[in-house]
Amino acid sequence: MKILDIGADLESLVDQEFKSLHSGGGRSSIQGGQSTADQALSELDISGYAKNRSQVLPYEARGASVLSPYIRHNLLPLQRVWDHVAKAPFADREKYRDELLWQEYARHLYARIGTRLFNNLRFEQIWDKPGNGWPAGMACVDFATHELAEDGWLVNQTRMWLASHWTVRNEFGWLHGQEEMYRHLLDGSRAANLLGWQWTVGTGTGKPYGFAQWQVQKRAPQLCGSCVLKSKCPIKEFPEELSLAEAPFEDLLLADPNLAATTGPITVQESKVPTTVLLTVDSMGDADPALVANPDLPVVFVFNEKALAKLQLSSKRIYFYLETLQDLAERRELTVYLGNPYEFAQQNSVAVTYAPVPSFAKFNELAQIHPFPWLKSPHPLSIRSFSAWRGKL
Repeated sequence: MKILDIGADLESLVDQEFKSLHSGGGRSSIQGGQSTADQALSELDISGYAKNRSQVLPYEARGASVLSPYIRHNLLPLQRVWDHVAKAPFADREKYRDELLWQEYARHLYARIGTRLFNNLRFEQIWDKPGNGWPAGMACVDFATHELAEDGWLVNQTRMWLASHWTVRNEFGWLHGQEEMYRHLLDGSRAANLLGWQWTVGTGTGKPYGFAQWQVQKRAPQLCGSCVLKSKCPIKEFPEELSLAEAPFEDLLLADPNLAATTGPITVQESKVPTTVLLTVDSMGDADPALVANPDLPVVFVFNEKALAKLQLSSKRIYFYLETLQDLAERRELTVYLGNPYEFAQQNSVAVTYAPVPSFAKFNELAQIHPFPWLKSPHPLSIRSFSAWRGKL
């Protein structure tokens, strides 16, 4: 375990301590930190969201809130954002809250079926053929991949373009495509990214999303006008409709025989008195339940060195975590390590907030476990689709 100097210049810190633990990519203009998240939420105005949420260009016409990186790491818990938009115009409020529920649905689904979300969910689709499904040359694809690489964030519309183009058009494996997108995304969570790709490429619904020139002309007409391929657009027509065969069905989509395991603890579980609060990437904000419950304890965050070496995330994601930790260090006594968070938790008496992800099971002998701040409590009924899940809330 190595202690990191969180007060150091971040460029130097990343260069010296994370040199072999990321794939490059610079630093995003979207800054991490609770203070930045709070400001972004205070400035949020979702008027026009229902109409403009899918707009790509011009930038000033976009309706997307760009809060997802803060939501993903629980700097902005879903309930707080839900409450913040309570007085917005009805149509915009309902559509925005629908998107918050989609995030919650992804968490419920991943918490229930775990790593099986890496497999075709309900319908078969090509998923094992490697390759680059985003070849350069089309203005629309180049624009989206550039924004992904530069800022680590995309509007939902361009995420769908890229997912569809990778698999439906170019027939490369969706699992490889989602991994490339996940590597860059500041809001990258296995739950949301895997689910988004499953639904776009058709493994979740049986109906792949067909990416064509029509969507670009509607959402970003400037791109078509400047494209060198505008007179011979390779996506001028919609792709042929695919009829996907049903995949082996996952029974857990219909019912949950162990709801308690999916939900996690509903009250604080304590085996001994904690001496430290341990934060995870799934809960880094000031509202972290373990952090709130132990205001006088020192705080620790451990970068998982082994996981970073394997994943080779964009450096943008490393910077976002470090910016968040620098901000937290202004309010709490904080020590940041590079090493193994599971070993740290076993060797120290830590309080931690439960995370509904498979890797949380690697923690042993935790002193104190706090419930995860769900927006909606998981239920044991069907989650085979968003509508089925939502209808049982």
